[in-house]
Amino acid sequence: PANKIVKTGNPVREDLITLTVDKKDAVSFFKLIDGKQTLVVLGGSLGARRINQLIEKKLKFFKELDMQIIWQCGKLYYEEYKKYESDTVKVMAFINKMNYAYAAADTIISRAGAGSVSELSIVGKPVVFIPSPNVAEDHQTKNAMALVAKNAAIMVKENELEANFDSIFSDLIASKKKQEEVAINIKKMALPNATKDIVDQIEILLQK
Repeated sequence: PANKIVKTGNPVREDLITLTVDKKDAVSFFKLIDGKQTLVVLGGSLGARRINQLIEKKLKFFKELDMQIIWQCGKLYYEEYKKYESDTVKVMAFINKMNYAYAAADTIISRAGAGSVSELSIVGKPVVFIPSPNVAEDHQTKNAMALVAKNAAIMVKENELEANFDSIFSDLIASKKKQEEVAINIKKMALPNATKDIVDQIEILLQK
């Protein structure tokens, strides 16, 4: 029943809610170049094969855009992709300090699971979502579309990557105005008090 539904959002780690890491320090932490556009690629802890394949194929394209990359490829794929490690490409199975990764990022490529969307809304950076089509009821696409509808993110479906990724990504990087718009709009959708709101609701139920 509608009167029983409470929208709280998802709990997000505290260090993201109060993102105090300096961008310069974050870039230095990953041994990257200060002042260079930084792309952070997130495929989840296990990794996302289709995103990894895309990044591998587009390394030259990103270089032409003068971007450096923090590429979290997932533990299932690290052995396959670690050969691409360089001064401007940092390949990682897992990122332990996500607050540093988010602080370093100018742009982010990510799946669109609920946890990722919640974190990225709080972080407030331009995001290109590539939803996994292999999930129940295609919910990642629906998550991403909810943000795209409010000009709060960009989405490229897996089956459209070949045809559309280059032009969509290039357009985003070329337009500071577009980057600022989506960053501001995704931040507006953040629910940073989710943990407290959930606990408050539990307390209310316990008192009944």
